[in-house]
Amino acid sequence: MLNEMAKQSKQSVVQTFEVACPDCGAMLKIDAATGLVITHTPAPRKRMFEDLETAAKAMRERDERAESIFRQSVDAEKNKADLLEKKFAEALKKAKDAPEGKPLREFDLD
Repeated sequence: MLNEMAKQSKQSVVQTFEVACPDCGAMLKIDAATGLVITHTPAPRKRMFEDLETAAKAMRERDERAESIFRQSVDAEKNKADLLEKKFAEALKKAKDAPEGKPLREFDLD
């Protein structure tokens, strides 16, 4: 009877091991018998900025870049009509200069 209780107690002991995620640094506790994750402890978050001043500076720089990109897109939209008109005139000129009739194919030359 003691042997049976000893065997049951050995079987009932859950063998687990902890693994650190190589990507994010989280700790995973895994059951050895089933291979399933029992618990997950997320890695501590890293601070993006050392202090409030550098964070404010980064926000100002981001806002300036966004404003610059917006201004460029507005200028591109203003000039879009002129650009399309020039492209159309060029294509029309090319079409007028092209010879009339069916275009020759390599097959026709044989």
